[in-house]
Amino acid sequence: MKRHRLFLWFKLLLFAGFFLLIFTREWPPFGDEFYRITQLVGQRQFDFLSWEVNAIVAKAGAVLSNNDAFLDEASRKQAVLDYLALIQTVQQLDAQINQVYTDPSVADAAAATAVYQAELTQARSDLADLQPVAEAIVQDQIGEILVEEGFGVLGQAWPPVMMQQTPLPSLLIVSPRDQIERIYGISLIPGLSTAEKDELETAVFEQLNLSALVVPLGGLGTYPAMIMETSNLNWLAEVTAHEWSHHWMTFFPVGWNYGDPQVRIINETIASLFDQEIGTRMINRYYPELAPPPVTVPPPVAELTPAEPPAFDYGAELAATRVRAEELLAMGDIEGAEAYMEERRLAFLQNGYGIRKLNQAYFAFYGAYGAVPGAIGSDPTGPMLRDILAHTSSSREFMETVAPIATFADLEEIWAEVMEVAEQR
Repeated sequence: MKRHRLFLWFKLLLFAGFFLLIFTREWPPFGDEFYRITQLVGQRQFDFLSWEVNAIVAKAGAVLSNNDAFLDEASRKQAVLDYLALIQTVQQLDAQINQVYTDPSVADAAAATAVYQAELTQARSDLADLQPVAEAIVQDQIGEILVEEGFGVLGQAWPPVMMQQTPLPSLLIVSPRDQIERIYGISLIPGLSTAEKDELETAVFEQLNLSALVVPLGGLGTYPAMIMETSNLNWLAEVTAHEWSHHWMTFFPVGWNYGDPQVRIINETIASLFDQEIGTRMINRYYPELAPPPVTVPPPVAELTPAEPPAFDYGAELAATRVRAEELLAMGDIEGAEAYMEERRLAFLQNGYGIRKLNQAYFAFYGAYGAVPGAIGSDPTGPMLRDILAHTSSSREFMETVAPIATFADLEEIWAEVMEVAEQR
């Protein structure tokens, strides 16, 4: 079985590398809108081919060495926890170095951070040694949960779970100004400053009359999946499951039609619902001490007790903001909608929610994730998919139910069928 598994992984790695070498986007014609955006982006565009080649080579080495197979369950768990603790150390050292460099009273920041820099270099080296083993263990643990859910072939998750923690590109989202719709998304190199992001967004706005926003990413459905470096195992489990679900959906209409804006929202919402189920099960199984405490119901409040003033409900306020902005855009009042969104951004800021820029591109990106109400506004995608999940008996049944969706009309039809069956029970 081990030999078969290694052979399977090796074939997949070769296929992924070959696919990347032959599949390239045709270059847009000179003067095309997308071409002009790429000209504004310039050398800041992320090089996926180089990243994929390096990631595949690293994963091939990890699979062939198979070092995690010689560890017992307790040692596997400890290897993951040690790896995450080291990531936290690296992040703390980075923060300490940045703090020194931003302190105007420090005359020689390089000298003041020399010890930190040496510790960081050593920590990074140790992290590189631990990463292949720790990631392989997390992949296996998610894979075992997936097999139990019915996503296995010959005892292994299909497609195999593959991810790599790495500095992630940010994403330039572009939307028309007269409606909320993602029309372009261009990946940018990691580490851009806020000033550089704002400069690029402003250039797209002023030169092309389009709404733009550079957004951070937590994960990306490449193969292996790109996942932001984090010391939070709960988050890592969910994002690994999230990106795997994108890999699985690639074989079905809901994945084939990802380019359609409505299907993209459906696809991302499915992944966000699925990752919560699988990620939670993985943590409960292998790291129960990290499982969040059960939600407790507060005791009933006496009727005569004066009601507390309602707290600022971020999700509800964001949903209301999108609804009103869309109303203004539908009336043709683009400047009014943009002024309204800026006014609302300041209101969010006053209530402790720092949104750097609230515009059409913001809602075009964050509105694609309908698992939690908010930026999606009044779009019914999230509620319908949550209904389907609630009335299916397993994650496998849920995914099989939604896999044939190729249009929003398909979602409506499937939802109606599921709800009709539920009412007859």
